[in-house]
Amino acid sequence: MMVLHRDTRTIEHRIFKDLIEYLNPGDAVVANNTKVFPALLYGEKEKTGASITVFLQRELNRDMRLWDVIVDPARKIRIGNKLYFGPNESLVAEVIDNTTSRGRTVRFLFDGTHEEFIKHIRSLGHTPLPDELRALRNIENFDAERYQTIYAKHEGAVAAPIAGFHFSRELLKRFEINDVQWLEMTLHCGMGNFKSIEVEDLSKHRMDAEEMSISQEVCDAIMATKAAGHKVCAVGTDVMRALESAVTIVGKVSAYEGWTNKFIFPPYNFSIADMMVTNFHHPKSSQYIMVSAFGDPDFVRQAYEIAIREKYKFSTYGDAMLIV
Repeated sequence: MMVLHRDTRTIEHRIFKDLIEYLNPGDAVVANNTKVFPALLYGEKEKTGASITVFLQRELNRDMRLWDVIVDPARKIRIGNKLYFGPNESLVAEVIDNTTSRGRTVRFLFDGTHEEFIKHIRSLGHTPLPDELRALRNIENFDAERYQTIYAKHEGAVAAPIAGFHFSRELLKRFEINDVQWLEMTLHCGMGNFKSIEVEDLSKHRMDAEEMSISQEVCDAIMATKAAGHKVCAVGTDVMRALESAVTIVGKVSAYEGWTNKFIFPPYNFSIADMMVTNFHHPKSSQYIMVSAFGDPDFVRQAYEIAIREKYKFSTYGDAMLIV
């Protein structure tokens, strides 16, 4: 774990279990308890039998079984096409709209309850590992457990909140022993996390909307922590974005349930978190831009240069960064 001290602009090299040394009794750690859904389906196109990959993004209409999806190869998938999945073509989807160059709206044709439909999707679906990992190896059965945080509870994400991968049950127990609060909220991370920023003017970048929920109980605990002069640590850019989305007035966070497409870029005044845990991200990603806003662009750039030199691991299963 690389530790960035913003006040002194110094950098330390530690291991992740040392995180507890940067937290005092009464401090709070806020984590995202979303659970990754087996959102990757392999199927065939009608008539031609061409292999296709469908990445489930989000459910648009429960009763009509409408879903927003990403398809590959997109040029072969047109409105009106039927897509078949599973042995004996046990699941069928019809393309009813184009949304983006690779995006489609599909309607699944399935007789049964919503619960039976979701169960069937789970039986056919695969863990939605990022493209960069699937390019290196096949998806394995162990990925269903490994591509989750140990505290994952509420299913709905198609990308994991990777900053949470570093936490162990032993570390959470040490938090408890040291009176460090563990607080949870939910933000269902989407495919937009892997989308590169392609505009020079950051104000023109548009984030994909993601569903989130933070309870009043958690908000009250956060506000009590800050009122007592203690620190709040956000675990991941997803938590940071959720907290800032739930800010009603400067320095106050309130219960929120809905969608957020908040994009944080420098300069930005953060209202809630005093420190954050994150991974090392790709330089053209929204996560990197947010980390730069929190840690200072020049300081973060310097840290990344050191990370490359010291051979820190980047991205999904990479190393951690703590900014204090």
